[in-house]
Amino acid sequence: MKQIILLLSILAAFTVQARENRWYVNNAHSVQWETSKGKLPYTDHIEMSGLRASVVYYWGVNEKKQFTMNRHLVFPMLRTVPNDTHASWMPRCDVDFLKGMTANKRSLTEQEVKVVTIDGLLTVYGTLKGDGNDFELTRIFFPSTQAAAVCEKYTIRNTGNKKATVIVPALRSVRTTNKEEGTRGSYCLLAQTEFQEDWKATLEPGESTTFYASVQAYALADEKEALIDVEAELKQRGSFVEEVTRQNLQFTCPDNTINTLFQMSKIRASESIFETRSGLMHAPGGESYYAAMWCNDQAEYVNPFFPFLGYYKGNESAMTTWRCYLKLINPEYKYVPWSIICGGDDVYGRFDRGDAAMLAYGASRYCLERGDVETAREVWPLIEWCLEYCHRKLNQHGVVASDADELEGRLPAGDANLCTSSLYYDALISSAYLLEELRDLNVKGFKSDANAATYRKQAAALRRNIDKFFHATVEGYDTYRYYEGNDVLRSWICIPLTMGIYDRAEGTLEAMFSPQLWTENGMLSQSGDKIFWDRSTLYGLRGAFAAGYADKALEYLQKFSNIRLLGEHVPYVVEAWPEGGQRHLSAESGLYCRIITEGLLGFRPTGFRSFTLTPQMPSAWNGYRLGNIYACTDKPFGIEVIRKGSGKLAVKVVKQHKTLKTYTVRLGQTVRVSM
Repeated sequence: MKQIILLLSILAAFTVQARENRWYVNNAHSVQWETSKGKLPYTDHIEMSGLRASVVYYWGVNEKKQFTMNRHLVFPMLRTVPNDTHASWMPRCDVDFLKGMTANKRSLTEQEVKVVTIDGLLTVYGTLKGDGNDFELTRIFFPSTQAAAVCEKYTIRNTGNKKATVIVPALRSVRTTNKEEGTRGSYCLLAQTEFQEDWKATLEPGESTTFYASVQAYALADEKEALIDVEAELKQRGSFVEEVTRQNLQFTCPDNTINTLFQMSKIRASESIFETRSGLMHAPGGESYYAAMWCNDQAEYVNPFFPFLGYYKGNESAMTTWRCYLKLINPEYKYVPWSIICGGDDVYGRFDRGDAAMLAYGASRYCLERGDVETAREVWPLIEWCLEYCHRKLNQHGVVASDADELEGRLPAGDANLCTSSLYYDALISSAYLLEELRDLNVKGFKSDANAATYRKQAAALRRNIDKFFHATVEGYDTYRYYEGNDVLRSWICIPLTMGIYDRAEGTLEAMFSPQLWTENGMLSQSGDKIFWDRSTLYGLRGAFAAGYADKALEYLQKFSNIRLLGEHVPYVVEAWPEGGQRHLSAESGLYCRIITEGLLGFRPTGFRSFTLTPQMPSAWNGYRLGNIYACTDKPFGIEVIRKGSGKLAVKVVKQHKTLKTYTVRLGQTVRVSM
């Protein structure tokens, strides 16, 4: 009887969970919502990007199941005055390309949305009624991959029992700005259908037809209206999605929600790359941050992910980061700015947030993972300068002083915070490996007075000082204070776990997942507040896996992934709330993927063709696989982890369908792999 009751309880729990989810997984990189499920009205917003345009679609379905759309457009290289961080031209466009559509001369007014799908495109399927005939209407929304434009495809099918003549009025809406408002003079926003005269199609029962529309922007002084081939653009967008989801870095585990959010995170992490005068530039997005890059979002969060993914534009954008910051290092060791803005024409940063530690951490890992000698030789002076800068900032307690952290004073960080010192610690270790690799290969043109043994000695001392200075009992938990004088739990207590510092892992994890910090949206930034930033939750989940607490990490990863992928605001992780309204900033999606690569799998680069693995395995799983990995290799390879008896795992390294190496390890044991 007890077993039956337990089974019924489990089934009831699954039923409640399913009822709470508005969306469901459709396929490997797709989620879907049927409007018959979930309360109406429903509204949401999603960002999509291409090289010269980004768009946040504010869309919804009202109580009558009618579709609403407002396009918040962003054109990063059409700069406005004053030309600062937020000076991308950002016009709004709520044009309805279906307005005035008729069938047999009667208005098609009764629309009903049936299904909405997100898979790198936003697709809306529904029905229309008019003059006794029924029609199916499919709308597809997406940005151009190359042009300063967004595209729309409309397909109408006659599902009635008689012939119908459908007419859609031609539309051409032009809006221009005053020339004083733009750095390149007047800008034009052009919304138009592909046809210049009213579009007319006669459809027999069962027949369908398609038409296209677009919204584009250009500078009147030096550009012309572009010819937008929407069907070709759709194929290019599809090719991009195919590359980053189905071809590169494939993760498979028993949890389909995690699999899908991993796949979709690769889209958002990779698409927010813009063509600028300085080269391809990854940017956060969110209707605020374009043609600009930060020491945290780009250098620390997403750049170390791109070598795993093997996405060409991602790696090129990372090199833009390093090259731009190389120009800013200085003999006086004055702090580098937070961000490079305006396509590389300006910088911003009013004080030291620990940016040198962020740069050194991201660049050293990136160079090892990229596995390219010339890349490492070029970037090394930036890494070396940042390490020396941090060394000079050590205070009397032997930890790194900085004016703030990546939250830039939104919350207190004292004179020395846990994040900056932890990042510097990891950077010292990675840099020691990188320096040895460059010296062993006798790279032509490489010069450095640095010493790998010295870096390791400094790292060991810093680790002791981190524990001595930051270790504290906070709100009853044996964990870390974030800064001297901090007496409430902070979400960033998780960061030592992601850097291989597990001295206070147990108490830290208890604090992270405590009622004081954990909510359905992940960790609060500090206990007693309502603010959350996904970035610290993503670090925390990665650290929980890496520290060996796989069951606890999986439990909370499942909860968090379910909310972000299948809840009310989908399908990506977000930046923050209430600030920014949970906008889909791009780099956070890279951090989601790193939960798997560096947390679950424990992948750490130790050379251009070598790395260590410390794989973890939740007790509910028997195996998982990460395929088409591009880090530390000349050709992609895969790693399979399979449970093998009690407390042991079989780890296979597979390349070109051949098993190169097989290791049998204990849970939490580290193995060294040379490719």
